[in-house]
Amino acid sequence: MTTIRLHDSRSRRKVELAPLDPANVRMYVCGPTVYDRAHLGNARPVVVFDTLFRLLRHVYGADHVTYVRNFTDVDDKINAAAQALKAAGDPRSLEALIAARSDETIGWYHEDMDALGALRPTQEPRATAFIAPMIAMIERLIARGHAYVAEGHVLFDVRSYPAYGALSGRSIDDMIAGARVEVAPYKRDPMDFVLWKPSGADLPGWDSPWGRGRPGWHIECSAMSHELLGASFDIHGGGIDLQFPHHENEIAQSCCAYPEGGFARIWMHNEMLLVEGRKMSKSLGNFFTVRDLLDRGVPGEVIRFAFLSTHYSKPMDWTAEKAAQARTSLIEFAEATTGAEAGDPHPDVIAALADDLNTPGAIKVLHDLRKADAKSDLLASLRLLGLMNVKTSADSLGWGPRTREEHDFALLIARRYADLRAGKDYAAADDLRDRAASVGLHLVVTKAMGGQGATAEFAGPFDLAAAREALE
Repeated sequence: MTTIRLHDSRSRRKVELAPLDPANVRMYVCGPTVYDRAHLGNARPVVVFDTLFRLLRHVYGADHVTYVRNFTDVDDKINAAAQALKAAGDPRSLEALIAARSDETIGWYHEDMDALGALRPTQEPRATAFIAPMIAMIERLIARGHAYVAEGHVLFDVRSYPAYGALSGRSIDDMIAGARVEVAPYKRDPMDFVLWKPSGADLPGWDSPWGRGRPGWHIECSAMSHELLGASFDIHGGGIDLQFPHHENEIAQSCCAYPEGGFARIWMHNEMLLVEGRKMSKSLGNFFTVRDLLDRGVPGEVIRFAFLSTHYSKPMDWTAEKAAQARTSLIEFAEATTGAEAGDPHPDVIAALADDLNTPGAIKVLHDLRKADAKSDLLASLRLLGLMNVKTSADSLGWGPRTREEHDFALLIARRYADLRAGKDYAAADDLRDRAASVGLHLVVTKAMGGQGATAEFAGPFDLAAAREALE
């Protein structure tokens, strides 16, 4: 059987995956808070851990892997969205508005992640369905001396767990000195965190031994993973932004409530996503959702391929050039496998993935297989990586049959757009960008020329004669 080695964030080294039960390999990944569309950064852990899920299914068998990814549907942002609707005159109850918003957002999430080729996890629990287990876990923590009640709140006593900080590699005192921590008057220690908090009449709440209230964020994942995977399981994953405090707090809660278990044996974290070399931010104008890209005509396979081109442990820079390269590669793969029947994934692809999900290494093997005209192996390997389904073709990847004349025209407009921006004539550049969009050309700023380069993408129907009339 293939040996899988993964980088464990807690031990800071690559370790061999030795499942607690090879007949049921268990993985938990922190899912989204369902109040809005998933942005591009939200999608990276989905693709990373979907790739691991696919590898585990290949090695251990599809029926021998349990993958749990939750939906957080108890959150102040969800409450605020529902309260805004209520204030705008929506006659439904707050609870009904929250449920409707969550349902709608989960539907969006599934549509967008499906488009990226992500398999649905084995189970997708909603936090609101696990309130009773959360209350039970909090009661255990109080009884064991790891939590206390104060002014309607229940807080975890961080000092009661000596191993706190092992995952992020910081001491409690260092965390206090370096972090902005809310210091409520009822806290015994600034680092203590909320397990349960009171709810007023204008907020959702559940009855508990401490009064009507709602859970803190961290207890949700601890309770759901315990209910669905047990006190010990194999892998816990998520973005690096969750390592502290969320994952650190999960470990403390779970290990104190159920000391007989070890909670997660391997911790994996994917690094952050950048856009054209900068952190994604609405203020920088480089913030967009997965749906924004899909609606611009960027196929989900292209997004996925671009993600997999960078190792999950490295920051991933989304650029227009990288998306274009991904699309070109995928079209070449689609053309090379036309009419082929899938065989088995190539052993070198499996070996690359088994070495801490080395997806760039796996992609290199794909190119070698294409050059060797190994159609069956290539198609099977692509499908293992979630990159080629039965409907994927060169046409479906978004460019379709474009003429040389059309490509040359698109390049001309992109250069004109870049020249206008380089000359700081931003008004004219914006006008050209908007007119290009109206005829099916999407102009994107790139890092070339100190951030003044540009590329053009065909987005939707394109008529060369109409484009010339509008843009020349």
